[in-house]
Amino acid sequence: MADLNISIQGEKYLDQQIENAINGVKEMKTVMQKSSEDHQNFLDALEKTKQQKEEAIRTAQEMEARLEQEEEVCNETTRALWEECKPCLKNTCIKYYSRTCSSGSGLVGRQLEEVLNRTSPFSIFINGQKIDTLMQEEQRQNKEFKDLEDRYTEMEGGVDSIFSDSMKVADHVHYNPPMFYIPNFLSPYIRRARSVRSLFRNPFHNFHSMFSPMMGRNFFGSMMDVDSDSPNEDGNVNEDVVITRPFGDGSMTCREIRRNSAGCLKFRDECQKCKEIEHVDCSGKKPLEGPEKEKLEEALAMAERFTQQYSSLLRRFEEQMFNTSSVLDLFNRQFGWVSSLANNTKDGIFRVQTVVCKDSEENPVDTKVSVRLFDSPPMNLTVPGDIPWTDPKFSEVVAQEALDRYKETSVVVK
Repeated sequence: MADLNISIQGEKYLDQQIENAINGVKEMKTVMQKSSEDHQNFLDALEKTKQQKEEAIRTAQEMEARLEQEEEVCNETTRALWEECKPCLKNTCIKYYSRTCSSGSGLVGRQLEEVLNRTSPFSIFINGQKIDTLMQEEQRQNKEFKDLEDRYTEMEGGVDSIFSDSMKVADHVHYNPPMFYIPNFLSPYIRRARSVRSLFRNPFHNFHSMFSPMMGRNFFGSMMDVDSDSPNEDGNVNEDVVITRPFGDGSMTCREIRRNSAGCLKFRDECQKCKEIEHVDCSGKKPLEGPEKEKLEEALAMAERFTQQYSSLLRRFEEQMFNTSSVLDLFNRQFGWVSSLANNTKDGIFRVQTVVCKDSEENPVDTKVSVRLFDSPPMNLTVPGDIPWTDPKFSEVVAQEALDRYKETSVVVK
């Protein structure tokens, strides 16, 4: 009779835990719904910024094409100067680079040769990022956007799955007797790997881990405004070493040149043949002094601004998802176990098998209890003697201790 009473009282205790977990999952779903609204706002802002960026790039390409048409008139003269300009640019850049930076001059030289071979002579006098650099940045951003969207979709799907299964359990609570679902509560409560991992692709651990690696490596760093570098041969990163340009204001760091050797074009005023290109007379026209150059630079400036704005939006969204995933994990760890009850049957039962106690008011001793929990073998538990088996608290202690013991022998998703 004692065994039955303890089992019944334990079931009541577990009943309340299930109700609490279902309500917790509902709160978890509310957090995800709010995140979905923010997600849509980010998508709208990203799409608008992307369209503005692409329009600016198209305008820049049109202006560049017009300049190239005007160059055709004096192409022979310009090309001759350009062939003398290129080696001077390369040698000058390497000279200043080697004077300040400890390593990497060979790499810079090879990269610069590739840039010069695909660069228009007039383009070295255009202020702003090169169009091909902006296009490369766009490809990088597209890849990062897809990666973030995939992670977000997986997180959203995981929450939806947990919520859907939890609502099935809610139906069981309302329409079935306690013996159907209460015994099965104990195993999912500890979030065993085989229960939780079935909701996600293997190996999946938690929502937060989906975004933590991205934050740790500054995943959304832009090649235009966020830089990273590896140590040089001496084990140091030259991010504090600055090359002062031999003309005008500003400076370039060693890593800036290593990352984008097109920065060497800024040394154009050091080379006489390069300067002569700017003033070539093409049948009475000087392309670099006409309106097309100004329009091109304006379009490039706009494209740069929208490109940086797009990267900023991506970082903000990723940071928000990083924070949201942390909140979702708190809910999941505390309440997500209830979703695994959705497809359980009455085969797993929480049952007290034996209770062995020696009543003595003068010298109470611990009570020995044997219970069977879900699919585990019988457990032998000990309840402090100051809690008599007739006390309602006794059944709660037994249920909780059985749960704790089960955790010790189960694989837990962390």
